Amino acid sequence: MAAPNPSFMSAPPASLPPPGNKQLRLADLKSFDGTQPGKPIYVSIKGTVFDVTSRAESYGPAGAYHIFAGKDASKGLGSSSLKPEDAVYDWSGLNDKDKKVLGDWFSFFQKRYPIVGYVADIPANLRV
Repeated sequence: MAAPNPSFMSAPPASLPPPGNKQLRLADLKSFDGTQPGKPIYVSIKGTVFDVTSRAESYGPAGAYHIFAGKDASKGLGSSSLKPEDAVYDWSGLNDKDKKVLGDWFSFFQKRYPIVGYVADIPANLRV
């Protein structure tokens, strides 16, 4: 898995609603993994929760990025890994190159998916 290519990332942002301020815990986030019909699909990056329901084909149960649904995907996105053990919030061990990739993914999500709120139980130094 690579970071989004630069031309794709510079596409015009989607028309998004104002950011939400919903506070979730990691345990709560798990239920937004796309396995319950009618319930939104959320992915968190650096503690910011995005509603990715509009891309259920990618984040839903049959999607290539389902590993990140209902989780904080920071480490996995930054390290370009789809391994289950990397689908976690703790990105503190990433090198500078991977931190930049994570930042690129965060910017990509900000431009395309509504922000629902934040994960309250992620340490402050690992949140935006």
